[in-house]
Amino acid sequence: MNNRYYALDMFRGATVALMILVNNPGSWDHIFPPLAHAKWHGLTPTDLVFPFFLFAVGNALSFVMPRFEEAGPALFWKKILKRTLLIFLIGLLLNWSPFFKWSGTDLLAKNWEQIRIMGVLQRIALCYALAAIIIFYGKTKGAFLAGMLILLLYWFVCLALGAPGDPFSLQGWFGTPIDIKIFGEPHTYKGEGIAFDPEGLMSTPAAIVQVIFGFLIGQYIQLKGKNFEMLANLFVTGLVLLITGYCWDLVFPINKKIWTSSFTIYTAGLAILSLGLLIYAIEFKNSKSGWTHFFNVFGKNPLFIFVLSGILPRIIGLFRWATNTHPDGSTEYISLLPWFYHRICKPIAADERIGSLVYAVTLICFYWLIVYLLHKKKVYIKV
Repeated sequence: MNNRYYALDMFRGATVALMILVNNPGSWDHIFPPLAHAKWHGLTPTDLVFPFFLFAVGNALSFVMPRFEEAGPALFWKKILKRTLLIFLIGLLLNWSPFFKWSGTDLLAKNWEQIRIMGVLQRIALCYALAAIIIFYGKTKGAFLAGMLILLLYWFVCLALGAPGDPFSLQGWFGTPIDIKIFGEPHTYKGEGIAFDPEGLMSTPAAIVQVIFGFLIGQYIQLKGKNFEMLANLFVTGLVLLITGYCWDLVFPINKKIWTSSFTIYTAGLAILSLGLLIYAIEFKNSKSGWTHFFNVFGKNPLFIFVLSGILPRIIGLFRWATNTHPDGSTEYISLLPWFYHRICKPIAADERIGSLVYAVTLICFYWLIVYLLHKKKVYIKV
């Protein structure tokens, strides 16, 4: 395998590993600040995971787009629509899974009327499809111009339709009423205390540009080849985007939850710099070792292991046992993974955040073993 591909697999694999880490703490009440999302405006390392993954989607698209262009529009639309629908459906089923839940001593079917429609995989599907269409018909220059236009228009729409004087707040952002109108409040995420979906349709446009950036950088790396000019240009581009995003933040705050244009620009800059560092370490310094192999393996089956890490704990949670019966007759239950956290990880240190992190790292190692065995057998599950 070409080293250039190895660096991109490393980038994608490290992103997937971090995604699993931040999504699986032992306790959501005890996590270190860098492993939590910013409350609203601002940025933490955890907020980089999703934009980095979309950037990696664009990287991968840069390798298949020439085949799409050669095959023609009919095959392009067939492949894009099929993959988009499958990823979206998998995300929807993941939200619904494991299709049953405990209510006291009764195991009941989960009601579709309460299932969230949007989510991480659904946004990936939409961004992949729309970015691919823009790139296929607009080519490189057209995709770049379309991306810049989308970012500027999104800024204008936020200002024009948002609450006067407060267009970028949770209550003042224009997109929430529209998302609720489209999906219905019961199908909307409520993690912010109100119906508000951070992966809703109205905050998707700027995320599409994240994929376009990934495509443009992946295409540039392939065209220029492994040389210091390519690497230097990557670092310059990353720094320019980083500074631009920082300056734009002064008037259009960096915010993942409404995926502002400044957030796209800033995180794209960080993604390019991170990828440049990996290319330098792997291509120019030949720094391959256990750590590179660890993340590279995650990059081989990214979608499969992300879905598995989401659905497996829920399935395991259906199998439980009684731990305590109260005088009033009520019974406490526990399943395997909560038992592992409370009995094994939590007692490790007085600071419960350490036990919570140990639990997450243990799950990372478990999922790595699965993708490692798949890699050894050359089994790569793709949609």
